[in-house]
Amino acid sequence: QVQLVESGGGLVQAGGSLRLSCGVSGRIVSINRMGWSRQAPGKQRELVADITSGGITNYADSVKGRFTIARGSAKNTVYLQMNSLKPEDTAVYYCNADLIGEDSGSYYYSESRGQGTQVTVSS
Repeated sequence: QVQLVESGGGLVQAGGSLRLSCGVSGRIVSINRMGWSRQAPGKQRELVADITSGGITNYADSVKGRFTIARGSAKNTVYLQMNSLKPEDTAVYYCNADLIGEDSGSYYYSESRGQGTQVTVSS
């Protein structure tokens, strides 16, 4: 069973910074794309940023220039550095991974997501 575990959320004042981390564990053959999405109360989940195994990044327009996504050297971790935070960044942030897993000798494709970590930005 594959698990994604996020950490690093919390409460911060507007203009402050937070760094989110996510680790993927389990019987993993390969991880292609990893990323972060978020969901604010009463709103749909939206993509914040993602990064491919080759290092190609993609950001939502609302976070460009403020957030930076990076994968760890172990390739099963992903980070989101969030600077110049705004109250509208308040949301539950989820780690996502598109991966190939292995179970009893069989491979499977999975779009997995973690449980989420709360980020609250006060004005």
